Amino acid sequence: QVQLVESGGGLVQPGGSLRLSCAASGFTFGSYAMGWFRQAPGKERELVARITSGGNTNYADSVKSRFTISRDNTKNTVYLQMNSLKPEDTAVYFCNAQYLYRIYWGQGTQVTVSS
Repeated sequence: QVQLVESGGGLVQPGGSLRLSCAASGFTFGSYAMGWFRQAPGKERELVARITSGGNTNYADSVKSRFTISRDNTKNTVYLQMNSLKPEDTAVYFCNAQYLYRIYWGQGTQVTVSS
């Protein structure tokens, strides 16, 4: 069955870094666009970054120049490198896979930015 398993979340001080990973299985990973979304308490889920099957990327304006999304098709894994973290980056981060009408979600990993 399809699985998206996120890891790498945690508590970090403002200005710090974290690297999220999402290990995928159960579908043809290389054919899917992969994305990271986040949801803060009381807010809607929002797109953070996305990478297509061809490697093209796009980012939310709020994370441009601080976050980098990448994928390793040999490991069926997508990454989100997060630098210069701010308290407003605090949220549950979800991994997403999309191909045409097929959309899959991970269970989420908590990222808390606080001193």
